[in-house]
Amino acid sequence: MTIVLTPEVLLSAYAGGIFPMAEHRDDPELFWVDPRERGVLPIDRFHISRSLAKTIRSGKFRVTFDVEFAGVVQGCADREETWINDMLFDLYGKLHGCHRAHSVEIWQDDQLVGGVFGIALGGAFFGESMFSRSRDASKVALAYLVDRLSSGGFILFDTQFITPHLKTLGAEEIPRATYRNQLEHALVLPAEFNRQSSVPTPGQLLQRNAQTS
Repeated sequence: MTIVLTPEVLLSAYAGGIFPMAEHRDDPELFWVDPRERGVLPIDRFHISRSLAKTIRSGKFRVTFDVEFAGVVQGCADREETWINDMLFDLYGKLHGCHRAHSVEIWQDDQLVGGVFGIALGGAFFGESMFSRSRDASKVALAYLVDRLSSGGFILFDTQFITPHLKTLGAEEIPRATYRNQLEHALVLPAEFNRQSSVPTPGQLLQRNAQTS
């Protein structure tokens, strides 16, 4: 039976520690996921490497927030195998419309070359997916996202699963019970994704990271 979800039901699921996925792009059905080991990226321990710092300083990329949300989701789904079907694409768009889903966009020569998107709920941010069409574009997006989450008062960055790419950036796995405990504490916090008044300069971003990592 096809699962019909509303944005409200989806947010309740995230608050309960589960999230939906599709088997593939053309599958009209979704299934619920509750990993025994949950991927998280410790916000206060995210470290920008020298090579990534060099890329950020170079100015080759322009960074925006919530300017091209649909484009970022499409970029994340634009691969041979994806779990983002039409139902999830629609739901994410609705959550963005009510300021619950957010994106970081990376631009190069006015072309969208990378980004990351996710859902904010209390002091928890549920990172859904990222993509890159230019070297280091997704890493730059993640660096700006972590800085924004830190400035906004978030304490939990849920990556759901761990990939080799995320592991190199400091992501780790924690037991389900530990995750649920962290989630419970995060949900009651009055965090704000848009607490930053503007996109930080490369210098501001790197200085803050050096002070916290």
